Amino acid sequence: MSLNVPTELLDRAERGEVTDAEFVACVRESLPYAWQVVSGVVADLETGREPFADDSTPPPSEAERGQLLRALASDSIRGGLERHFGVKLAFQNCHRVGAFRPAAVDSADYRDFISVRGQLLNQSPELRDC
Repeated sequence: MSLNVPTELLDRAERGEVTDAEFVACVRESLPYAWQVVSGVVADLETGREPFADDSTPPPSEAERGQLLRALASDSIRGGLERHFGVKLAFQNCHRVGAFRPAAVDSADYRDFISVRGQLLNQSPELRDC
């Protein structure tokens, strides 16, 4: 299961009354490793002048890798994180996370990061089965 949804939040979702803040809190509590990676990349972006920041540190275990995959493969989770942090997230190789300033989304850096070429150039034998 991707998220540990408290009963109260699930009840509100059934009635259609869930806020972004409640959803993001559920993500933060359910996927702490993914939250740590994303918030760290966002902090790096905020403290630097570059149009994006990224982290390609391999997760310490498959459980943590699974958290990243669940967070960034889900449109709703990734979208909630993007709205919360005010960035555009990009994902590559099952653990490389990039955070882009909104103004950089149509930049060469962003297009390179999400390109087929970028994906191929970031392959290595140890990443083929991650």
